[in-house]
Amino acid sequence: MRHARGTPVHLAALLMLLTVPGGQGVAQPLSGFAVRKAEQLLRDKHSCLGCHRLKGEGGQLAPALDDVRGRRDAAYIAAIVSDPQRLKPGVSMPRVRMPASERALIVRYLGGDPTRIEVPPGALSPVAPSPTAPDGKGLYAQWCAGCHGTTGMGDGPNAQALPVPPARHHDADAMRWRSDDALFDTIEAGGAIMNRHHRMPAFGGTLTTPQIRALVAYIRTLCRCQGPAWSRDGGPP
Repeated sequence: MRHARGTPVHLAALLMLLTVPGGQGVAQPLSGFAVRKAEQLLRDKHSCLGCHRLKGEGGQLAPALDDVRGRRDAAYIAAIVSDPQRLKPGVSMPRVRMPASERALIVRYLGGDPTRIEVPPGALSPVAPSPTAPDGKGLYAQWCAGCHGTTGMGDGPNAQALPVPPARHHDADAMRWRSDDALFDTIEAGGAIMNRHHRMPAFGGTLTTPQIRALVAYIRTLCRCQGPAWSRDGGPP
């Protein structure tokens, strides 16, 4: 069911709860329950703390979330959470897939204006494709090296801030057991989909399929290995 203007009813109701009626759109203080829920979503479900810090926990690649409301206005916060590439093309921040209601709550918790989120969400804004073949090495340097290291040794500047060590893509003994499909799915949908840590982000809302395939191919150059025989074209069934 949708609101008369096309807004899903459940999200329209949430936006009414998160803002005070009237022309100014002044936000109500969140309840203690809503604060705890937002913090749990950031800490335990989504990948945000893989790069950002909140209350002393999280990564070191991006600004802390505790004081973002003092550094950015409400419209900016809503826009960067909703679609980072649309606001700042080329920024090294993937778009986190999440239900619209959770996005609105997180935006409000951070000090943003949930009414500035596009509803229903517009098309994702993946990195613009290049007229030439995707550069796996360049993509790896931008999106992966911060945790996995420039040579895939798992020694990126953010590695020590993570709750589990990042995969060592240079390690042939480990990587030869992972199929290309498994690598693709982990990059596209995030660590949680492969029963790994949820702070490994999903890049499917930001990178194109050819770009993710280029990353998989580049990882194979780092480990100098192939996946298991059964997973290769022409391998045994």
